[in-house]
Amino acid sequence: MRLGILCGGGPAPGMNSVISAATIEARNSGWDVLGIMDGFQHLIEGRVEEARPLSITDVSRIHVLGGSILRTSRANPTVRDEGAADPDWRLHACLESLRKLGIDALVTIGGDDTAFSASRLAEVAGGALRVAHVPKTIDNDLPLPGGTPTFGYETARSVGVELVNNLMTDAMTTQRWYLVVAMGRSAGHLALGIGKSAGATLTMIAEEFPPDEPVRLSRLVDILETAMLKRIAHGRPFGVAVLAEGIGLRLPQEELRKAMPEVELDEHGHVRLAEFELDRLLAKEVKERFKERGQKITVEGKNIGYELRCAPPIPFDIEYTRDLGYSAVDYLKQIVKGNEPGGMITIQGGHMVALPFGSFTDPETGRVRIRLVNVESSSYRVAREYMIRLDREDLEDPEKLRPIAAASGLTPEDCRERYGYLAAGN
Repeated sequence: MRLGILCGGGPAPGMNSVISAATIEARNSGWDVLGIMDGFQHLIEGRVEEARPLSITDVSRIHVLGGSILRTSRANPTVRDEGAADPDWRLHACLESLRKLGIDALVTIGGDDTAFSASRLAEVAGGALRVAHVPKTIDNDLPLPGGTPTFGYETARSVGVELVNNLMTDAMTTQRWYLVVAMGRSAGHLALGIGKSAGATLTMIAEEFPPDEPVRLSRLVDILETAMLKRIAHGRPFGVAVLAEGIGLRLPQEELRKAMPEVELDEHGHVRLAEFELDRLLAKEVKERFKERGQKITVEGKNIGYELRCAPPIPFDIEYTRDLGYSAVDYLKQIVKGNEPGGMITIQGGHMVALPFGSFTDPETGRVRIRLVNVESSSYRVAREYMIRLDREDLEDPEKLRPIAAASGLTPEDCRERYGYLAAGN
């Protein structure tokens, strides 16, 4: 038997640990192992020479390292070319490359897009290839059973907390504000996890807004501005706000296009949020608000996405990913002579459970379902309790409203009229 291993999508702490565990178990089982460089990219192009043999010696200590020794890419083999004689030529090219490499079984490491690509490969292969997918994303947005985190999330949160703690100290020392944008295209788990654990002044995630309505830029600015006014009223004119990057995708189209006139998409059709600079946009808008009142405030934007993705994994993620890598090969050994094309590897109650491809698929969209932050949960309620945000009590208690209104340059009545809508749901 010959096993192939590849990584797709963005990096996540623990990828090397999966590669290591899978390679060691496969080699100990008498299998050959090939590491496939750069995700699906070279398989699509037919460049089979880019694959490299992996031995136990090659991977024996990489489990403590960040990044991926196989690198990664977002090359998408499921893109259809409707104008070609074979619209699915990318998938067929991948399978032909794997055939030339003599690969009988494949471990894919990636998020929802890589999971979809893996499932399509197994489907089109028609039994000639067995695939085990190991789900990873620092966004923690795959709906794993029992609320289990996706690997890489806990490390990314830990590193993010350290960075935000440092920024909190700098904010206090220099009497300024930082607006920190954390990764989370579809869900706010990482931003909330960082903000809550670090004790950030406030955290904003897309899930807190009505799902069927766009989120106006002016509303985001109002939330930040009133938090700052409340801090000024408390004699503490500084702080750190953490925001999930996915909020940017909830802006009305006209505002999104204005902010990103030359929007760029990746190979999976997603807006490249790293180029959106939501932090800088909001910092500019907030400063303008204070400038209009003749007040000066220092607000700095900071995006901490890339600093988290290739960090060395913490012990939680090392242990977790070693279980996943071993289990992926153990599962392939079980199905290699059967009719099962493959599945997604999960750890439930300390046991490996392989879920069929499609387990996480939304039947309406055909794409992987997203695990959102439950804003009705006790955990989220606790997070909100410790944020500095304008709430109903601030508006109803004259003693609390008076200094906030004074900081805004408005009368208490005008302040309540202007910003009262923010506390309507609290």
